[in-house]
Amino acid sequence: MPLASARPRPLRTTPAARSPAGTTGGRSPRRRCPYLLAAAFFTAYAALSVTQHLRLRSTGYDLGIFEQAVRAYSELRAPVAELKGSGYNLLGDHFHPILATVAPLYRIFPTPVTLLVVQAALLAASVVPVTRLAIRSTTPRLGTAVGAAYGLSWGLQQAVGFDFHEIAFAVPLLAFCLEHLARRQWRAAAVWSLPLVLVKEDLPLTVAAIGLYIVLHGRRRLGAAVLAYGLLAGLLIVLVVIPAFNPHGHYDYLHSAIPTGSSPLVRLFLPTEKLGTLLALLVPTAFMALRSPLVLLALPTLAWRFWSTNPAYWGHDYHYSAVLMPILFLAFADALGRLRGPGMCRSRLVTGAVAASLTVSLVTLPALPLRDLAGPAWQPSPWAEAARQVMAAVPDGADIAVVNSLAPQLTARTQVYQFPQALDSDRRPEWLLVSDPAHGGMPVFDWELPRLADIPTLGYRLVAERSGIQLYRLVHD
Repeated sequence: MPLASARPRPLRTTPAARSPAGTTGGRSPRRRCPYLLAAAFFTAYAALSVTQHLRLRSTGYDLGIFEQAVRAYSELRAPVAELKGSGYNLLGDHFHPILATVAPLYRIFPTPVTLLVVQAALLAASVVPVTRLAIRSTTPRLGTAVGAAYGLSWGLQQAVGFDFHEIAFAVPLLAFCLEHLARRQWRAAAVWSLPLVLVKEDLPLTVAAIGLYIVLHGRRRLGAAVLAYGLLAGLLIVLVVIPAFNPHGHYDYLHSAIPTGSSPLVRLFLPTEKLGTLLALLVPTAFMALRSPLVLLALPTLAWRFWSTNPAYWGHDYHYSAVLMPILFLAFADALGRLRGPGMCRSRLVTGAVAASLTVSLVTLPALPLRDLAGPAWQPSPWAEAARQVMAAVPDGADIAVVNSLAPQLTARTQVYQFPQALDSDRRPEWLLVSDPAHGGMPVFDWELPRLADIPTLGYRLVAERSGIQLYRLVHD
């Protein structure tokens, strides 16, 4: 029996085989956008911090200190930072053994730039989970806008603009953890939270809060384990580990936690600078972060900062708010997902909130560090070349006391001490590198200026000077 003539049938594709709309080569913009945005912010963060260092705008406190610790780890030594004091083990100041993970890379590239690039990569990596959850909660376009607002947020910019700090590790860990919490992936969230105790001694409180969050959402055994882990790790670190490495045998910052005679509410919310910081944290999310329970995970950090007697913790400056940015923006993304549903009003509310968030980030950009990429970051410092010429006369491995603004320029190849504290030590360093504004040098800090006049009387002789950057050497009898 002859075979029936076969007619070509139209090809049919299954839903799994179809490419999403707007894709190229089967790759969805939904998947690409978070990584492209993270790459863009990595470039911006790295460019800003590296150019600042090259323009002599980094400092011994804190880039120089952290480089000394990482350099020690790379040489398989204890993380001693001579800028903090002769033989000072940094684990006796703050608990951040996670810094040792930078050591292999630093061994290959022994320069402070390595630390700055690592920090840029860590902060930029946190853009991925924020953007990914925001896209999942809204649309690719709106989610990308949320990711951009997050990358431009003032807390991250202040961290990038001020040297290097260990909290850079906490930012992506928190971001990935909270993304999994928002998606109710409890085990993954718990795993991402565990390394936080290795970043800094205040973060075990946040880990405990994450455990409590998991408990309250029904996973009691897992949540209780994370809660106990955070509390026990925090107590062990503060009461045992740090005192063991501290030269005085105690945790130096514990005194700020001691209750005072004032009301706890007064201490937490006054002066009004603290309320201003709360407002600054919530405005970039159009206050929508308050609609998500994830925002409660910001409370441990806010509590210790506002309870402290150190005014530096209360405001907007430095790096202290960087760990709050992923919490607030992931709470924002989660809140947008909770609003998702039928109805024109809900859709407009989501769009308006995202537009407001991005607008706030763009409007405040001229007052934040990334603004320098528009021009000032690429303008050379009037003292940079002179400083490099003078520093070329310092031999590798030399003991040298350096002013704060020049210290990280030498921490990779010499033993750097803090000027002027090193002048009063039992063993004075052989070299001094200072800047004298009276001779055209770059400005110095208030505590450094009065001691410049004492240098010649202490047995030091000027051996090189360019544009007020002065190099002295101790004259041996």
